[in-house]
Amino acid sequence: MAKLCIDDLQLEGQRLLIRVDFNVPIDERGTITDDTRIRAALPTISYAVQHGAKILLLSHLGRPKGGPNPKLSLGPVAGRLAALLGGPVEMAEDCVGPQVKARIDRMAAGDVLLLENCRFHPEEEKNDEAFSGALAGLCDLYVNDAFGTAHRAHASTVGVTRFVKQSACGFLMQTELKQLGMLLDRPARPFIAILGGAKVSDKIGVLANLLPKVDGFLIGGGMAYTFLKAQGHEVGSSRVEADGLKVAQETMEQAARMNVAIHLPSDHVIAERIDVNAPTRQVDGSIPVGLMGLDIGPATISRFTREVERAKTILWNGPMGVFEMRPFQAGTFALAKAVATSGAHSVIGGGDTAAAVVQAGVAERMTHISTGGGASLEFLEGKELPGIAALTDKN
Repeated sequence: MAKLCIDDLQLEGQRLLIRVDFNVPIDERGTITDDTRIRAALPTISYAVQHGAKILLLSHLGRPKGGPNPKLSLGPVAGRLAALLGGPVEMAEDCVGPQVKARIDRMAAGDVLLLENCRFHPEEEKNDEAFSGALAGLCDLYVNDAFGTAHRAHASTVGVTRFVKQSACGFLMQTELKQLGMLLDRPARPFIAILGGAKVSDKIGVLANLLPKVDGFLIGGGMAYTFLKAQGHEVGSSRVEADGLKVAQETMEQAARMNVAIHLPSDHVIAERIDVNAPTRQVDGSIPVGLMGLDIGPATISRFTREVERAKTILWNGPMGVFEMRPFQAGTFALAKAVATSGAHSVIGGGDTAAAVVQAGVAERMTHISTGGGASLEFLEGKELPGIAALTDKN
């Protein structure tokens, strides 16, 4: 999409509000346990510092219920960001109001001020006009670099843009749009999409939109059992979406008409329950009653790996099993290593898939790891993302 980017803006001396995604995990001691999202915003923030803007950073953290919650303060983020930037980062007591404005008035070019959690105000998620105007009143220019929230029409992603003269994307947002857009517009072939996770309903829009664009799907995780059940296979107590059986059957029929292969697991790692200590075994074909499939088996790993090895473009969204538990992680980790060594242009969906490639030790060998789980899915479904549509057009 032809939207302004931060490098299209004249930043010197301007108050620049940057919507970032600092929704990071923080433990009970106030320690950030994964700073990936903070690091992802550094190129945009550093550019703004170098070009003399007065930088106001705005983010949410968690899901506060109706008001401020000290456990969800962005305070710990300010310290971590300062260490990564190699310079001071001030922390504001709120994200709007006279005290915040007074802080901004004292800022010099290149200063960085982190505003407090915008979801401490219920008006944020309601896209409230007055709250949007209050946010816009803090700045001269607005940049959205929070791709993970681009599918939400909130005050800090959409409403604020109605009150500023120019709204642009940051470098992270630009990269996300380029990488995901390439999958839809000009993928090198063969193009293989690996889809997993628990639910067919979460991915059916992606399946439908990608059908005319891919050469094949590899389907694992819990969603595979709805497809297998639709084919008439016995899947025991594996997770099946009853209302997804028809759409799975229709999807497979449409894929067959379009000559697009859908590869499903043929063997499984099974157990009575999702438990790290549950006894497991491997089974080919049918899964006995009382047992559930929790990972793909070795034959399926070999078959899926061969498909990955011949691909030139790979999209992967959703793990092959309950990879968080050692007995059920072999399929996901084997596929992660296969994608990493394939030489293909590889785009990894956010959320669990991103965590899986990190745990497998191959994250740095992927072409792109998306920072937006829900946003990347909606983009790949072909939906318009409100937080992107609201930005200023280049022309």
